[in-house]
Amino acid sequence: MARDEEQPAGQARQRIDKWLFFARLLKSRSLAARSVVSGVGAVVVLSLDRHDMVVQVLQPGERRGPYEEARLLYRDMTPPPPPREERNLFAQATRERGAGRPTKRQRRETDRLHGFPGDAED
Repeated sequence: MARDEEQPAGQARQRIDKWLFFARLLKSRSLAARSVVSGVGAVVVLSLDRHDMVVQVLQPGERRGPYEEARLLYRDMTPPPPPREERNLFAQATRERGAGRPTKRQRRETDRLHGFPGDAED
């Protein structure tokens, strides 16, 4: 189809970076433009700071409106996160609430558990 031809009714075209911005999936148009790599279909996969997101485009955006309006532009198809036990094995160690700061000995033991080279033994 030539660029000069009109789109059939109901098939509006829109740049994906504008759509990502209007759908409030990214904070700015420049961030949206950077996230667009190449050919895009009806399903968009985004790599955000802390997670990946999979959305299906339902309709084009007219403006960057409130969240409730933006949410109507897509369907979130992101799979649920894995159970907590299956997450990263090297997750940050936790301490009992109110236990205070770890001692130097406790820190060294934690470092050894994680396989970090440590100082001389206590």
